Amino acid sequence: MIPILFFFFAGLAIASALLMVTHKNPVYCAIFLIITFFALAGLYFLLGAQFLSVVQVIIYAGAIMVLFVFVIMLLNLSEEVRLPAGRRLQSGFGIVFAAILGVQLLVIAAAGTRVFGRLSGDTPVSGTVERLGAALFSTYLYPFEIASVLLLTGIVGAIILGSKKLPKEQ
Repeated sequence: MIPILFFFFAGLAIASALLMVTHKNPVYCAIFLIITFFALAGLYFLLGAQFLSVVQVIIYAGAIMVLFVFVIMLLNLSEEVRLPAGRRLQSGFGIVFAAILGVQLLVIAAAGTRVFGRLSGDTPVSGTVERLGAALFSTYLYPFEIASVLLLTGIVGAIILGSKKLPKEQ
């Protein structure tokens, strides 16, 4: 069942990424980017990195995409963008490069286990919350504390700059 899900999420990620870069409407490009983020989150979950999967959905598919869509709507980029005549040659080079890359990937996939050997079915437990917490509070304790102090300073600064000064009552 896991290989079927893997190929489903991988195919969905590739298809939505291709639609994202080839579509002309920026709003649809943002929607395809959201689908790509969800497919990548599914791949992370299948690889045993549950925390990374949840962070992918919350931060990228949630917050970052809201920002992208807000900027697109604010700039009124809903109309389609046409490529100038000089860019068509660059698009042709991009298609040729993508074809060469695809052939190389097919050669690597056809070589399979003869060249690269067999892969282990066991996935290392590296994306779990326990391992992340242990690393943050042991190996990376000082950078973690510095980052937390910087974030706290930024929050306090934003509150101070954003607060309105009320005139004194007489």
